[in-house]
Amino acid sequence: MAPRDMVLVGAITGAHGIRGEVKLRSFTADPSAIASYSPLETAAGRKIEITRVRPNKEGFIAILKGVTDRNAAEALRGTELFVSRERLPEPEDDEVYVHDLIGVPVHLADGSLLGEIVDVADYGAGDLIDVKVEGRKDTVLIPYADQYVLAAGEEKVVVDLPEGFLDVEEKRGEEKP
Repeated sequence: MAPRDMVLVGAITGAHGIRGEVKLRSFTADPSAIASYSPLETAAGRKIEITRVRPNKEGFIAILKGVTDRNAAEALRGTELFVSRERLPEPEDDEVYVHDLIGVPVHLADGSLLGEIVDVADYGAGDLIDVKVEGRKDTVLIPYADQYVLAAGEEKVVVDLPEGFLDVEEKRGEEKP
């Protein structure tokens, strides 16, 4: 399946205990819904079936079919879990899957083209859209938050950036070794 047809819904963050349980981080709107999409798929195409899941303070603890000891669970650390886009429900009118934003043009509030979304990242504080800015070598990370994103859809994203935002980002790009 083409990468655009697969949506990242979670990641295995480590082993839990000695019986093969794994720590699981969910990226679904309802975090506990990740188990309902099982079997999931890794980037390499391996099927991962969640047989049971329970909440814990860092996400979830999951039992995976065929994973029966700590070594097997630890070998899965860092594994990203995907589901085919067609298995997900259609987003509501005012919603969009951030995965669907990759490749979408970004316009400023005045209508001018800023660039194109090349990635969507979440480093723990919320989604960031990574925009390849027209006429520049670097990309700009823009928080995917109401104060910056005025409109978002599969056709275009409109952002309203504070004055000087792009200048600061450009200087940061120049400082990199």
